[in-house]
Amino acid sequence: VQLVESGGGLVQPGGSLRLSCAASGFIFSIYTMSWYRQAPGKERELVARLNSNSGSTEYLDSVKGRFAISRDNTENTVYLQMNSLKPEDTAVYYCQGGPLHSWGQGTQVTVSS
Repeated sequence: VQLVESGGGLVQPGGSLRLSCAASGFIFSIYTMSWYRQAPGKERELVARLNSNSGSTEYLDSVKGRFAISRDNTENTVYLQMNSLKPEDTAVYYCQGGPLHSWGQGTQVTVSS
């Protein structure tokens, strides 16, 4: 099982980024996938989750209306579109999912002017 995130970087407040997480080693389409983040000195928190069966989503309250999780089962990839970014969104973002609840290595998102 492998999860590889990409798409992080430095962006100004109000900007956008799209994170990608490429999955391999398991049947991607049947597993719920999630994005978490961890800011310095803080606990890791769930940002968004996409249920594989129902297609339902859940979001951290502070990102509702700004972030959107989606997936492409043909590409074994889950995405996190992040709009209207704020400095408080600065964190390492991690992809999580699969039969072993695996984690990716993380991708840094920094929102700063």
